[in-house]
Formats: sequence, C-alpha cells, structure tokens
Amino acid sequence: MWKLTTALGLPQRRFASVHVVGTNGKSSVTRMVAALLEAHGVSAGACLSPHVSRWTERTQVRGEEIAPEAWAEAVAQVAAAAEGVNRTLEDDDAVTQFEAATAATFVALARARVKAAAIEAGLGGRLDATNTIPSQVTVLTSVGLDHTEWLGGTELEIAAEKLAVLHDQSTLVLGRVSQEVRELAERVAGERAARLIVAPEDPGPEIELAASGAFQRRNFALAVTAAEAFLGSVDPERVAAVAAGLLVPGRLEQIAASPPTYVDAAHNPDGAAALAEALPTLAEGRPVVACLAVLVDKDAPAMIAALAPVLRAAVCTEIPPQALLGHGRPGARSRPAQELADLFQAHGVEAIAEPNLEPALRRAAEIACGTFAGVLVVTGSHYLIGPARTVQGALTGGGD
Repeated sequence: MWKLTTALGLPQRRFASVHVVGTNGKSSVTRMVAALLEAHGVSAGACLSPHVSRWTERTQVRGEEIAPEAWAEAVAQVAAAAEGVNRTLEDDDAVTQFEAATAATFVALARARVKAAAIEAGLGGRLDATNTIPSQVTVLTSVGLDHTEWLGGTELEIAAEKLAVLHDQSTLVLGRVSQEVRELAERVAGERAARLIVAPEDPGPEIELAASGAFQRRNFALAVTAAEAFLGSVDPERVAAVAAGLLVPGRLEQIAASPPTYVDAAHNPDGAAALAEALPTLAEGRPVVACLAVLVDKDAPAMIAALAPVLRAAVCTEIPPQALLGHGRPGARSRPAQELADLFQAHGVEAIAEPNLEPALRRAAEIACGTFAGVLVVTGSHYLIGPARTVQGALTGGGD
C-alpha cells in the first residue's frame, strides 16, 4: 500500500484524517464524524467499507456519494499505478482489490480538495490498507471476537492490532470496551504520548437521533467526541442538526412498510447483541420475525443465541453467490440455511430453512404480516442488505 500510494503522489497526505477502527460501529461512526466536520464548515469526505450495492458508496464527498465519473477516473489512475507496483513485487504478490479501492478513495478525496476525511479501517488496523494515513485522531469503537483467523483469538490480541494505528502525539477516542482493553489503550496512548478520551455512552437527552437503536446513540456520542477532539470544540445546535438528519444505510434501515421491514448489517455476536437490544423498542411490543443469512466464517451459534430471546420466528436463508462476487468476496460461502434453522430451534424459536433469498423473504413477510402482525428484520451479513433491498423492491413493485 505504501508503494501504491507513493506512486500516486501520497494523496492521503493532502487532507487531515480521523481513523476509525473497531469491531462494530465503524461505518456509522465514520459517516457521523464526516457529517459533523462538514456541519462545522470543514469540507469533509469519508472512506467506507464494505459497500451495499455500488463501489461508489465507499467514497463520500461533502456528504454525497461520489459521482460515477469521478470514481472511474480515480480507479483508472490507481490501476495504472498498480501495474507498475506489481512489477516490483514478488511473483506471488500483487496489489489487492481492497488496496486498490482504498487508494482510489484517497485519490478521489484529494482531487475533490476535501480538508479532512473520516477513514474506516477494513480489517484490524496494523496491516490494514488504510494504515497509511497521518491521522490526527483515532477512534476505537469497540472490540469483539471477529476475524480471529487474522487478528488473534482474544480481545486483547485484536485490540492490539487495532490500536497499532495510533500515531505519536495524536488523540485516541475510546468507545465501549472491556476494562482489559481500556487498560491496554491507556498503555498504548501513554507510550505514544497520545491524549486519551473516553467517550460517553449517550450524546445527551437533548439529542434526537434519526438513526434507530441505542447502539446508534452510543455511536453518535463517540462521533461527537471525535469531532470535538479534531476541531477543538463543537456547536451544540450543529450537532443536534446532524443527529436529526443523518440516517445510516444498512443499520436498522427501513425498506418496506407492510410489514415494517428493516435491514441491519449485524454479522458477529456483538453486532447481534446490539441489534437484539434495539429491537424491542423498535417493534413497540409487536412480535419480531427475522430473515437471516450468515457467512461460514462467522460465529453463527453466538449470533443466534443473542437474537433468539427477542424473536418470535425466523426464516433462514443464504446469500446469493453473485452478491458475494460483486463485493469482492470470491470463494465466500453462506452457512447452510438448515444449519441456522436448527440453531434457532435449539433456542426454542420457530424456524424454517429456505436457501433461496426471494422465497425466504416472501415467507418471512407472510409470517410477520399475516401470522403475527409484527415486524421483519433482515440481518446476519453486510452482503445480505443489497440483495434484500432488490428482492423487496421486486416483491412490492418498487424496484431497487
């Protein structure tokens, strides 16, 4: 990544940056930080991953998804540079798709002349492609057991990989973490002469948030703390305006009205627990039905254990293979739908298996609407959101 960005003229050094690392909450916090900076008069961008439907979603410029033409120009520039870089690498090495996409976002943000950008880490931190930015503020949103095959088998090992991005004499903003992780963060910050700020759990009773869920209130409090660390101070009225207007795609996003249907990207145990915490308030006493798919490398038993207590029924399905290919995940596979259904049934939740997404969504909607007069939530993976939107649009005649 250093070779690639050097060949591109180090575009990531042409704007200030806030680095957002963590297990859950990164995309929400990244969007929120960028919106808060923009609201305070700082021309801002964001680097996000993964996307839901289009690669252009990964690059936000002044609150808007980058135009396809501008993205194409940045990708073409990166592709040309990658050719030269690949010639300098070992035969079994090459610029990866994620590295190229991240570099293209850096190029696009530099071309757009943003003054600052919130940059979401893809995986871990120390070896992540985003760890080439000269970040002034680092945000650690949370630490949980995810991607353990790459980051380590304990929270402390995973936290160390994420905290490795912290720069000397910068600022670390800490979200909800265990006491052990907090102590590690304090040590790392001390070693690097970095200021450590622990964010509050809530932005305050005066803040009304458009985004649903208690977890989004925690995320917004974290984002406000990060923006204040970057700016020096924030204006309460501007903060409130951002809170009231910002929705986060794929995080308790409503995609249909009858039954009320929401998509959520919860894809690990902590994400499932946060979703389970939010669902009773969202459902307002109505039963909740889930349509769920989970990738094979995720801890499905723990996810289902977290969700089961708040669900009346579940329809288990699988992510269409073409959706995984479109996200740069060739070879990724869904857990068999029947395996997920068996896990739900072991927790006393009525569940059926339907491997094909369209009939699964149709059946889940029938159960939520006709049997229980309840709410439907589609969850289990980032990669389920786009296909679910498309299928739901087809079922209701609305399109994607």
